Amino acid sequence: MNSTFSPASAPAPAPASGPALGAPGPPEVPSRPEPPRRWHRPLVYFAALCGLLALATCVGMVVDGRTILGEPVWLKPFKFVVSFGLYCLALAWMFSLFPRWRRTLWVLGTAVAAACLVETVAIFLQAGRGTRSHFNVATEFDVAVQQVMGNGSIVLLLGTLAIGLLLLVQKRVDRPLSWAIRLGVLLCVAGMVIGPLMTRPTPDQLRAEESGVELLTRGAHSVGAPDGGEGVPVTGWNAGSGDLRVPHFVGLHGLQVVPLVALGLAAASRRVPVLRGEGVRTALVVVAGAGYAGSFALLTHQALRGQALFQPDALTLGLGGGLAAAVVLLGAAVYAVAAHRARSGGPGTA
Repeated sequence: MNSTFSPASAPAPAPASGPALGAPGPPEVPSRPEPPRRWHRPLVYFAALCGLLALATCVGMVVDGRTILGEPVWLKPFKFVVSFGLYCLALAWMFSLFPRWRRTLWVLGTAVAAACLVETVAIFLQAGRGTRSHFNVATEFDVAVQQVMGNGSIVLLLGTLAIGLLLLVQKRVDRPLSWAIRLGVLLCVAGMVIGPLMTRPTPDQLRAEESGVELLTRGAHSVGAPDGGEGVPVTGWNAGSGDLRVPHFVGLHGLQVVPLVALGLAAASRRVPVLRGEGVRTALVVVAGAGYAGSFALLTHQALRGQALFQPDALTLGLGGGLAAAVVLLGAAVYAVAAHRARSGGPGTA
């Protein structure tokens, strides 16, 4: 028998362990979509409560004829719940945009909502009693209420500052909105810092205290005149002297205004090609934020000088005109540079 090896008698090669070339591989498992991030529930619930309380205070202003310093007794609670509601709603939305430190942000947001609730209860309690909530030291109970609100303000200030620091280092959303949120939080903190300026005794109060008079109020929001008297409709700001509530209000609501600028630019970019690059929108947001910060500083300067909001002198008008011109020129320059690059085919602004 011929034992010579022949190709025909060679064993067949073992099949390869992997799939043959061109053969379909195993089906790819689709990546699980990231679940939508929810808004911070305690902040949302408190904002909804503020909406209901705002309606209740509107009814109160109609059926309750009592006044405090010439204002309807329920006007101040109305203003506070509207402001608190907008503030908490803006924070709840911002929390949904960022993925990092969610548990820490949840704790901080809950502390902020609790502090807002405590202040709201105190303000409504004093309004129901027909007396002032802020600066009131007439009785031991009023002093205790004042201290509770002061502690709540500290929690709000520190909580907002901590939230701002955490949001500063997160990069989840696009650059324009990210910068807008950061600038808005910083402006909000600056607005809160105005609060302690109002709690200082006025010169008249210091003189009265030195002469042995027992004070019924300590601190004031007006500068250069006592609280009360003619006020601006709806807001109640002093119409005849400086009022620190003006910069306080403007600073606090930078938290909503500056992000709205970013959202407005994003919406406009659908029809305006120059705005489609993130770079140009970021620059415009920074210009708007700087202009808003300048307005806040100017209003603070005006109030501290004892000057009424709608009675500016030449210095205030000059500073305001210079600020407005600077903002317009910078914004126009940013837009013009972006438009020139788009026409010349230069480097994009994204």
